[in-house]
Amino acid sequence: MRDEFPLPDPTEPLTGPFWQHAAQGVLAIPRTADGRWHWYPKTTDVEWVPVSGRGTVFSWTEVHQVFLPAFADQVPFLTGLVALEEDPSVRLATRFVDCETIEIGDAVEVTFRPMRFSTVDREVQAPYFKPA
Repeated sequence: MRDEFPLPDPTEPLTGPFWQHAAQGVLAIPRTADGRWHWYPKTTDVEWVPVSGRGTVFSWTEVHQVFLPAFADQVPFLTGLVALEEDPSVRLATRFVDCETIEIGDAVEVTFRPMRFSTVDREVQAPYFKPA
């Protein structure tokens, strides 16, 4: 195995705190001093605030094509966007787990699992979403 496929970097200044919280089983989203949630973070001048981990399916698709070798043993899988309960305009890209299908508007909740790829020697703890 090699370490060529990029996994998230928990030391990266903008998104590192997201992955550091995920390693602890916590979904945290950046909030600015004026109280607004922001995803994707554009600055390090934010407070990372734990959120409920609940939301609704905003969009989804089922992936059948292997678009990178790292995904060869993972298709098919469900992926999409989740609108968070705290602010539905904040939408996280995710994989849906523990279900054969999902629908727009379905209630979902976060679950944490290792993000692994057969082409990479390491893994990171990642938030996925499952039906609530």
